[in-house]
Amino acid sequence: MRTSVALLLYCLLLLNVQGMMIVSRGRCLCIGPGVNFIRPRSIKTIEVYFPSTFCEKMEVIVTLKNKKVQKCLNPDSEFAKNFIRNTQRSKRRLKTTES
Repeated sequence: MRTSVALLLYCLLLLNVQGMMIVSRGRCLCIGPGVNFIRPRSIKTIEVYFPSTFCEKMEVIVTLKNKKVQKCLNPDSEFAKNFIRNTQRSKRRLKTTES
């Protein structure tokens, strides 16, 4: 009887553990600090990832036009800070004109 109860509890615990989502820290896309500057005319897209549960730091990923290569931009560089600031201003401007 005890063996069957212990086996039942073990199965229930196993099912509960398998159903839990595991969030790992430190799964950042960029390794290292990244580059400080990229020529604006060679940039195809820029993606900004703010700190989250998956990565504790801000990441700026740039896709280049001609090589279709992605590079990490240093979020602490003046170029990245200016870009993020200008993007936020343009988003605010778009929101005010839409409403």
